Amino acid sequence: MRIATLLWDNRETVCLRTEYGYLPLEALDLKLGTRWSTELKGLLCSGDFYRLWSWYRGNGRKALEAGGLGEIPFAAAPYAPLYRHPGKIWGIGLNYAAHAADLSEKAPSGIPASFMKPDTALIGHGDPVTIPVQSNRTTAEAELGIVIGCRCKSVPEADWQNVIAGFTPVIDMTAEDILRQNPRYLTLSKSFDTFFSFGPELVTPDEVPDLAGLRVETVINGRVHAHNLVARMTFPPGFLVSFHSAAMTLLPGDVISTGTPGAARIRQGDEVTCRISGFTELTNPVVDLNHA
Repeated sequence: MRIATLLWDNRETVCLRTEYGYLPLEALDLKLGTRWSTELKGLLCSGDFYRLWSWYRGNGRKALEAGGLGEIPFAAAPYAPLYRHPGKIWGIGLNYAAHAADLSEKAPSGIPASFMKPDTALIGHGDPVTIPVQSNRTTAEAELGIVIGCRCKSVPEADWQNVIAGFTPVIDMTAEDILRQNPRYLTLSKSFDTFFSFGPELVTPDEVPDLAGLRVETVINGRVHAHNLVARMTFPPGFLVSFHSAAMTLLPGDVISTGTPGAARIRQGDEVTCRISGFTELTNPVVDLNHA
């Protein structure tokens, strides 16, 4: 199952991806007589996400095959962020050894280099990334994001996929010049408004048969600046979920961004893309407030 949040009837509403376009859940309600939440975070927090997913894997996909239910065409889809207020956004630094080498850093071992970002940094596909006036060197990093699907604590690594809703592309921004002044400035350098883009679709685990084989690419203006495979992460997704759940309770809608194969500097007028094999691309234009 693939889910997006679109601007529909002047509201942000959850839509299922079908063969013909995106179907608002409200339109599905009219067909089935159901009452799904129209907001993805609401689906996750109520547990309805798993019930919707179960229906889709059962008779749902077949029920949508005929189309004609009011789908929004892909080419006209007005994407919004998947949802607005994740409880926690965890980022993982230097999770590919090659990226650590690029920064002349030593890749962590034993414990992931975790940091947190505020939800005020959040934007969606097509929204502008703004380079703040405090920075003259901001970078963008494509990453694979994990969305937690239920409240969980101390999850065994073998069970990690039972507690997630799925995966989504992420672009994580860093004011690199601020970070290089002092490593203790990491939180500030990662927390400016627009410094976390995610979406445009949430993809459930059953739609990703070869997770380790996913290729993650940081793309600027159509050119691939860095790429790597999930298989080459120092700390794979299952470990990250288990590790962080051992430290704290994870809640529906929490996000873990699993690290980048490489960062690229962004400038006024650029277009930055997270490209992951088999996923709809996440792209954002860049506006430098120093040029305003």
